[in-house]
Amino acid sequence: MEENIEKYNDIALFQMLSMGQAESERAFMELYRRYSGRVFAYCRRFLGNREDALDVFQETFIRFFESAKEERIMTNVPAFLLRIARNLCLNFKRQSKKMVTIEDYMLYETYENNSSKDELVGLIKIALAELPDDYREAFILREYDGMTYNEIAEFLGISLALVKIRIFRAKQKLREILAPYISELSKM
Repeated sequence: MEENIEKYNDIALFQMLSMGQAESERAFMELYRRYSGRVFAYCRRFLGNREDALDVFQETFIRFFESAKEERIMTNVPAFLLRIARNLCLNFKRQSKKMVTIEDYMLYETYENNSSKDELVGLIKIALAELPDDYREAFILREYDGMTYNEIAEFLGISLALVKIRIFRAKQKLREILAPYISELSKM
């Protein structure tokens, strides 16, 4: 089977994961190539820390590969990967319970000499970390992953109205958190 693996669709590649070693390795590498960037970006934005995100990202693909051994019907590989990543991110957050406060960040920033843009990016990361998990997740899926409201509702298994509410409240909360700092930055 030395044909071009890129021509196969996701479902065929997922089925190939349970075949012989050479086929499953090639299929896995192609699926990894297609979706690793998206999954890592999701983990990075959800967790806010590159090292933690990398750990969860790697575990996501390990679990994905192992899941091919189970008998399952696959209809949407990227959604399945994001579901695994989401569950692992939520578990990681529950286990670590470590959050940096904005005050801690501002104290740190007084000793660092960053440009205003870098400071704003850092503040946004901290503000995202301050959001409740359900708000942050909906916001990330919409603003960073570019999912539609309907796709988010389907992915999270919640109503369309609830998705809209969560995103609205996330934006509202981000504005509240960032308002004093943006005001200070604009004075500089």
